[in-house]
Amino acid sequence: MAGGRRSGVALLLDGPPGAPAPHCPHGPALLFAKIRQGKEEGRRFYACSACRERKDCGFFQWEDEKVSEARLLAQEKYNRSQQPFFSHAQNVERYKEFVILPLLERKFCQECQQLLLPPEWSRHSGHQVLSKVSFAQLRRPSQLLSPLENKKTNAQYLFAERSCQFLLDLIVAHGFKRVLCVGTPRLHELIKLQASQEQENPIRSLLLDIDFRYSQFCTEEEFCHYNMFNHYFFGGEAARDVCQKFLQQHKDKRIVMVADPPFGGLVEALAFTFKQLVAMWKQTGCADAASKELPIFWIFPYFFESRILEFFPSFRMLDYQVDYDNHALYKHGKTGRKQSPVRIFTNLSPHLIVLPVEEGYRFCCICQRYVSSENQHCEICNSCTSKDGRRWRHCLLCKMCVKPSWVHCCICDRCALPSHPCKNADARCFICGAADHKRTACPDLHTATRVCRGGQKLKQKKKIVKASVVKNSKKAKTAKRRKKKGKKASWLK
Repeated sequence: MAGGRRSGVALLLDGPPGAPAPHCPHGPALLFAKIRQGKEEGRRFYACSACRERKDCGFFQWEDEKVSEARLLAQEKYNRSQQPFFSHAQNVERYKEFVILPLLERKFCQECQQLLLPPEWSRHSGHQVLSKVSFAQLRRPSQLLSPLENKKTNAQYLFAERSCQFLLDLIVAHGFKRVLCVGTPRLHELIKLQASQEQENPIRSLLLDIDFRYSQFCTEEEFCHYNMFNHYFFGGEAARDVCQKFLQQHKDKRIVMVADPPFGGLVEALAFTFKQLVAMWKQTGCADAASKELPIFWIFPYFFESRILEFFPSFRMLDYQVDYDNHALYKHGKTGRKQSPVRIFTNLSPHLIVLPVEEGYRFCCICQRYVSSENQHCEICNSCTSKDGRRWRHCLLCKMCVKPSWVHCCICDRCALPSHPCKNADARCFICGAADHKRTACPDLHTATRVCRGGQKLKQKKKIVKASVVKNSKKAKTAKRRKKKGKKASWLK
């Protein structure tokens, strides 16, 4: 069981053996349990693997619930209805027809996010359609498609050109010839673009992504519709075989996996999936495959370091700041707390990875790795200790380096923000006032939510009534003013 030490909801990776998990439109659901004071409490339940919010995917089922045949059939029917209209094979054929069209006839519907063939134009006449789609745009579909924006499901924060090129240069420098791109469409298309320009021994790439729109631009050997939260191939065994073949072929050529999951995703689920992909790679039949590690670059915020190391102890975090084109905060070059918190976690030795000096990175001779310029070496810790790009300071009482904004709290006996709530303070539930649980675990949460929503509706009604009174008052004043003007005009006559 993952997350047993915390209160709230925990993901159970050691589910009942042999019992298949129920499916929602995003594949097999995950098993969860409520945890209170480190102990499992109440009934276990299944929920969607990809969506953290019920409004995005409403699937819910108790583990011990007896589901009727009618409900199972209804769920299967609903799951089928949520799948894409065209299959991957059909999209490949459509793309072949699309590329031979004259430039004026190559159109893309920005509302439906779909390449259009001439017979389909009339059905999209009222939509916003982009004309004259060039081959350059087709080769960079991440710039043509609108990024998905749900932070907890399938958020697409696309690598900035700087970070994307750095990753590609890193892949080339280490001699990798195959790249398994898990949720990194922009890196995948950059590799394909470079491969088209190379005559001999180009780098090959396979994209695993939950965004099926990319199947319009990639062959079945280049893209698999995939959910990284439950290791699910939507294309079934055929798609799984494509991935297996890609991992196993060319045993003499090096392969690397680059993963950029949504930052709101569960680390436990992601770690479990990545281990499944590593297991697929180990089935290569090589004599030394079991003793080697699959090289991995896992891109995630630095504050998840302890959670990632819990599942992959051999990983190390690099100081390199990954930035994104379509994210307001995750930008390189900012200072202080505004710097990008996204880092690269890898099982490769950090001293083998050269970070660009022109971007403010330097080599620490003691640590034998590249660090950010502000990450000063602490002689007491004997390490470059900063995680967020700022210069940290050593606390003699804590016997470790801490963030520059933190101070040592004598009550908590640790460093924290000056405004932090001390452990001896009365921390109580905001709803019922009890001290043994938080608001999210309160038994009165449902009632409080209903009352809150009722209050919100009442406020909305009051606003509507108030707006109506103001509107009628304005009308009365206008009518009075007009009447007064009318009397004045008759008197002048």
